[in-house]
Amino acid sequence: MSIQTSLSRWFAVQTLIGLSLVCAMVYAATRWSFQLKQQEEFARHADIVQRVALETIQPLNVNALRHKLDDYFQSHSDAGVLLRVGRQTLYVSSARPTGETWHTRTSRLPGVSIDGQPVELQMSLDIGSDKVLLWRLAWTLVGAAALGTALVSVTGTLLVRRGLRPLKRLAEETGAAGPDQPGHRIDPTGYASEVQPWIAQFNGLLGRVEAAYAQLEAFNADVAHELRTPLSNMIAQVEVELGQDRTEDELKDVLASQLEEARRLTTIVTDMLFLSKADRGAQARRGKPESLAAQVMAVAEFQEAALEDAHLRLEIEGEALLAMDTGLIRRAASNLVSNAKRYAVPGSTIRVAIGRLDDQVSLTVHNAGPTIAPDAIPHLFERFYRAEPSRAGSASHHGLGLAIVAAIARMHGGQTFAESSEGQTRIGLTLRDIEHDAT
Repeated sequence: MSIQTSLSRWFAVQTLIGLSLVCAMVYAATRWSFQLKQQEEFARHADIVQRVALETIQPLNVNALRHKLDDYFQSHSDAGVLLRVGRQTLYVSSARPTGETWHTRTSRLPGVSIDGQPVELQMSLDIGSDKVLLWRLAWTLVGAAALGTALVSVTGTLLVRRGLRPLKRLAEETGAAGPDQPGHRIDPTGYASEVQPWIAQFNGLLGRVEAAYAQLEAFNADVAHELRTPLSNMIAQVEVELGQDRTEDELKDVLASQLEEARRLTTIVTDMLFLSKADRGAQARRGKPESLAAQVMAVAEFQEAALEDAHLRLEIEGEALLAMDTGLIRRAASNLVSNAKRYAVPGSTIRVAIGRLDDQVSLTVHNAGPTIAPDAIPHLFERFYRAEPSRAGSASHHGLGLAIVAAIARMHGGQTFAESSEGQTRIGLTLRDIEHDAT
């Protein structure tokens, strides 16, 4: 069911119920007024009969009683009276109360008795005219309720249709958005205040989708570029070697080169699969709290030979116990150290600082080297991004190391950061301490 149909139907039901209640109240009030009027007539006629009876009963003069009551009730044909004492009838009016239109009441005349016996008064009123009026009023109210409901239904449908017209226009504008119209946004001006938050959310969604689409296009281009180079090298080398006679040793050298390129491809694919898994919201599997400095020390021991070849030293400052995925943390620390080693000035010291602030633990790698341009800082953790020209790196560096660091930070509830100025660069990540949250 559409919103227009639903609202129109509810308007009609609400109007029908409301008008029915009002009409019922009007009918009840009118009927109550008629009942009050009938009670007043009963009381007035009974008062007349009582006065006449008091005047003619001491001594009892039945003829005078009947004469006076006939004079009175001849002009009130809608009333019937019966007076009796025991089984003796003293007076009967000319009106005969028969049928459903007569309302009869029986009571005793207060203060009137004959030979100690109370005088019983039976009075009837013709309420046929009141019933006719009530019947006409009831049907009039039913018609008014039906007509009012129909009128409100028609006007309500028109008003709802007019009120929903901006939603139809909004649907047309949202339908116009697409990849063929980049930068298209919906102008909230002219829409109701209740709709504007939805427009703002949709515009924000369009911005995020466009950014993701642009990132996906760039990512696909980077992937194609990164995979094309080793594949081209492998194909070209195989074609050259197949065109010539080679010795066994030469063929082994060719196979070793092919193996190196294949390993590079495997590394790229593995890193891409890891980043895809992280983008789908994967969380780190945390164990018991362990030393973060110990994980960095393990990375330093693994890269000790490479650091010596680059004439670099590594120092570790600070300590923190943290429930973490040790494999991922070592990978992040290794990528940060490798990145610093790649660009650090020979003979300098790479410093790894560990700190804590509330529920966040930070791991920061400092190195001395070329300053990163300010406009390149926000892109350092993007996939396949290489700062140019001073930090272009070697051909073996495929530009996913810092992107993996950012993914590991997100998997631990943290984030990455980077600063570079005056030949000093600090790049690191924060990790949320769930043990601190629990306390």
